[in-house]
Amino acid sequence: MKRADQAEMPYSGDLFGELYLAEKIQHGETSRLRNLLPGLAICAVGSGAAAWLSDHYGMPVILLGLLIGLSLNFVTRDAATHAGLDFASRNFLRIGIILLGLQISYGQIEALGVQPFIALLLIMSLTFAAGLVGARISGQSRYAGILAGGATAICGASAALALYGVVGKDRLSQAQFALTLVGVSLASALAMSLYPALAGEMGLNDQQAGYLIGASVHDVAQAIGGAYSFSDAAGSHATIVKLARVTLLAPVVLLVSMWLGSGGEREARPIWRRISIPWFIIAFLGVVAFNSVVAMPGDARALALSLSKALLLVAVTATAMRSRMDLLMELGWRAVVPVLAATLMSLCASLLFVLRG
Repeated sequence: MKRADQAEMPYSGDLFGELYLAEKIQHGETSRLRNLLPGLAICAVGSGAAAWLSDHYGMPVILLGLLIGLSLNFVTRDAATHAGLDFASRNFLRIGIILLGLQISYGQIEALGVQPFIALLLIMSLTFAAGLVGARISGQSRYAGILAGGATAICGASAALALYGVVGKDRLSQAQFALTLVGVSLASALAMSLYPALAGEMGLNDQQAGYLIGASVHDVAQAIGGAYSFSDAAGSHATIVKLARVTLLAPVVLLVSMWLGSGGEREARPIWRRISIPWFIIAFLGVVAFNSVVAMPGDARALALSLSKALLLVAVTATAMRSRMDLLMELGWRAVVPVLAATLMSLCASLLFVLRG
């Protein structure tokens, strides 16, 4: 059979046709992997450096990933890195969020109690609203406020990544997203250091201190670590409060998805398209439900947590590398105003509930 005939009948039923089809598929997969490799490789190097520095110097690993990613921003001048970095920032993020569900169960909300949980919902709502107000005051879009308010209200960088998966880079630039993550990470690290000391100065008991820290510190590990620095009892209570906040990640992302889908070009879409849930949030809810009814071995949960953190670190580093430095310089101080407003509101609202309770 001539080559021209092969082009006309690449899927012919004879043996040669099957071999030809297999060669085409294998060649396509190899080409795709080759396109992804440069970006994934440089991202892995940056993430590995961030993990090493965090392990040796105790700095927040997400913050280090952001800073290293921004410092390596020049590599994106080579278009060969774009496919791999975009793949990492999008797909590793979603898988990392799904794996995070193995650390959460619906029983954690029941353990908190009705009144503290209602208060927690109110605190989170006020924090989210403060992010939107801060964005308006600083002349930024509502998407910046959604990102800052949601990240501060729920679980820091992980929530910011999940929300950015809904908002999208067409609505909010990767540069602004990176600056928001830097602000959230710095605010969380500062809160972990200051809030336990503030609770001690105010004479709060273990339960009050645990609730305050668990309800107001952004990052999960920093909230729990900060509370345990106050006392073991405060640490245990803060763990319940903080994980109850994380459990609300999926509902918040769903509500944001419905909200953003209610205007603009999407208005003409069918209702089922406008309220569609991102697939990774459905998977996250499924994993949480599974973890609520099946007792996972401790080693398996620890492994899933480590893998989730690693994937989220790579996603953050890749996003920072793809950020435009000219937009970073243009945004300046305005990018941290929503984070600052949400952080102050979270602290004040949490303190108000603790002192009144």
